[in-house]
Amino acid sequence: MRTTIKIEELDIYVWEGKADIVDRVARCMASFDVEVIRADDIAISPERTALRPSLAIISVSVIDSGALILRDWQAAHGIPVVWVGAAPRGHDPSMYPAEYSHILPLDFTCAELRGMVTKLVLQMRAHSAKTHESDAIIANSECMQALLHEVDTFADCDTSVLVHGETGVGKERIAQLLHDKHSRYGQGPFVAVNCGAIPDGLFESLFFGHSKGSFTGAVVAHKGYFEQADGGTLFLDEIGDLPLYQQVKLLRVLEDSAVTRIGSATPVKLDFRLVAATNKHLPRLVKDGAFRADLYYRLAVIELKIPSLEERGAVDKIAIFKALIAQVVGGERLAALPDLPYWLADAVADTYFPGNVRELRNLAERIGVTVRQIGAWDAARLQRLIALARSTLPVPAENAAQVLVDRSKWDMVERNRVLAALDANNWRRQDTALYLGISRKVLWEKMRKYQIFDEEPEIRESE
Repeated sequence: MRTTIKIEELDIYVWEGKADIVDRVARCMASFDVEVIRADDIAISPERTALRPSLAIISVSVIDSGALILRDWQAAHGIPVVWVGAAPRGHDPSMYPAEYSHILPLDFTCAELRGMVTKLVLQMRAHSAKTHESDAIIANSECMQALLHEVDTFADCDTSVLVHGETGVGKERIAQLLHDKHSRYGQGPFVAVNCGAIPDGLFESLFFGHSKGSFTGAVVAHKGYFEQADGGTLFLDEIGDLPLYQQVKLLRVLEDSAVTRIGSATPVKLDFRLVAATNKHLPRLVKDGAFRADLYYRLAVIELKIPSLEERGAVDKIAIFKALIAQVVGGERLAALPDLPYWLADAVADTYFPGNVRELRNLAERIGVTVRQIGAWDAARLQRLIALARSTLPVPAENAAQVLVDRSKWDMVERNRVLAALDANNWRRQDTALYLGISRKVLWEKMRKYQIFDEEPEIRESE
């Protein structure tokens, strides 16, 4: 019994050189929802290949012409390559780089091409699923558990969602989670767009798409972000950065559930869920006239607030740091080392990260690379890295005084967490330390820092 898979929302870039294969590829893939793009004379955007599943079909004659330096090209675009050539494989190693095993003969049949494309699509899907599985959201803190409960509650709604949160808290990951948990839209594409990075003059082309021949250089038809998200989720990050004139056009599409490509008079009906995100206070922007009130109400049917890393507290900071270290160092190497030193965990917990998880990831990568290379938790080296990170962390946009206020708030949250843990364990220090996942010495230091006292005399463990 033959098993078939549905191939949709796929870009196939074809470098044909002297082989004249673009039309053949297009005919063979005509029954699939794919876009075949002649790539010899156009610049390919790495952002687009990152956004949509893509693969390349390249004639070996392109290598002969010197028009394509493969290693540089793949480093920039990172998509699978299928080689097409008349020479048998292995006849001339310079024509088929050894690291690529996807080969089609010059006289390939449609069945051979479809089989190859199906194979590569399955590989890409498996890789994507593995990536998502290994990138689970850490939520040990009560505030993050409450957020994930909200996500579970509203994930299967069809209405728009507005996600609030500081820079670096992981707004796209929450949007992806909303998409994955939706029974219907979760089966479709997830299209992520950074509204703050849309070049002037390209909004219409990028969002609405264009028809073939609609302007100079439009050699093929192009689906915009709205059409790409049809049947799935459109995630608009930094929605507060959209200029007013673009907000009007976005609102029109949302109200009509249809889009008309540039150069076409035929509207295309759409069905997607919109998730928007911002680190700005949109009601204030509405009041100042910088954001349309009607669009705000259209977006904010459901609102989710992602807590900052400081609000999540040490329990999540340390857990995230451990997970990031494990990714960088590697499981086998990490297993050969002693457990994460208490002083390192405590230093991470006590560091203020205005850039949230993004800043923490940067520090974890620096430390992880150092540990991987020297094979030890070198206290002197790692403490220097932490001190350097603390000295170079950017100050939040508000001002330095606001940083002190935020840090004070976080200190109170952490103090209350320690007090709650002590109460839960009848103020038994060893049990409380185990409950918090830290050493007794670190607990003692925290109690001293936050001025937590009880009737029990302080007895510091000998070192």
